[in-house]
Amino acid sequence: VQLVESGGGSVQTGGSLTLNCAASGDTRSIKTMGWYRQAPGNQPEMVANFMVHSGTINYADSVKGRFTFDWDSARDTTYLHLANVESDDSAVYYCTALWGTVETGLQTSRGQGTQVTVSS
Repeated sequence: VQLVESGGGSVQTGGSLTLNCAASGDTRSIKTMGWYRQAPGNQPEMVANFMVHSGTINYADSVKGRFTFDWDSARDTTYLHLANVESDDSAVYYCTALWGTVETGLQTSRGQGTQVTVSS
């Protein structure tokens, strides 16, 4: 599975932005999809994680109520809608996927990342 993010950029505090992640390849074998972020000097932080089989979405406490994860299965694309952004939301955002089968084994993929910069 290959992942390509887009949609990052600059946004003012309190504003909104939507990140996109297009998946290609063996997308039918995707088990989970998610977004994590990493700011300079910080550890990576999982922002949202989606379990394809159950439809469950988990969010980091830091983004609950502000970020929304969407999965368009027809387009094999995920979206992360950022709302009411704060300065601490500035980071490189990465799309991830866990995929594979019992026969091929589970593998992870990550996109190249997209920068989000929140300014006051």
